[in-house]
Amino acid sequence: MNYLDQSLGHLARRIPGATRLFGDHRLDFCCAGNRTLRTAAHAAGIDARPIAAELQVLHRRAGTAPDRDWSAATDAELVDHILTRYHEVHREQLPELIRLARKVEQVHGERATCPHGLADHLQALALELVSHMRKEEMVLFPLIAQGQGEMVAMPIGVMRLEHDGHGAELRRLEALTRGITPPPGACTTWRALYAGLRAFRRDLMAHIHTENNILFERFAPAQVH
Repeated sequence: MNYLDQSLGHLARRIPGATRLFGDHRLDFCCAGNRTLRTAAHAAGIDARPIAAELQVLHRRAGTAPDRDWSAATDAELVDHILTRYHEVHREQLPELIRLARKVEQVHGERATCPHGLADHLQALALELVSHMRKEEMVLFPLIAQGQGEMVAMPIGVMRLEHDGHGAELRRLEALTRGITPPPGACTTWRALYAGLRAFRRDLMAHIHTENNILFERFAPAQVH
């Protein structure tokens, strides 16, 4: 298999463990999943060949991988998975992250390493994400459930654009938190906040990947470049 010229999204949905590998190399497989491995690695200034070799190893192990292959799920199963695994979880994650961020900024605001503006950033991100999820729940997913796939290309286009925005918000989050890395001497609350942010980042990237590269591809395939 020519891994170099396959899109990141295709590789992510076909090879268990590929998303972790891409995350380790900071390759955006969710919002920019239509780029080939070769193109994405070149843009990131890294050699794609070792990554392709690791993908080959993962692919060989795929037969024993415990994770479910969601690309084989029905439309209804996939939508239900997205709602329960991601939509419900994000609604639980964000209020607590905002609370912790405000506490850290209030207590440690005088420190240069304090993530100033993080709480407000998370608040804005939460508003955008909740609005996005509501659109999916009220418009897009019901159309899919009703078997009206021919009507979803335009809503999917809008959702993909909003996913790009979420990707930009995650990059801003990383900048505010120095790569979501707590500084030396960070208190328990600060460390708990960053642990929660890392989990949220992983979940949101997996969420976008599941929609962009699996569900949406069934109805409105993205152009690979």
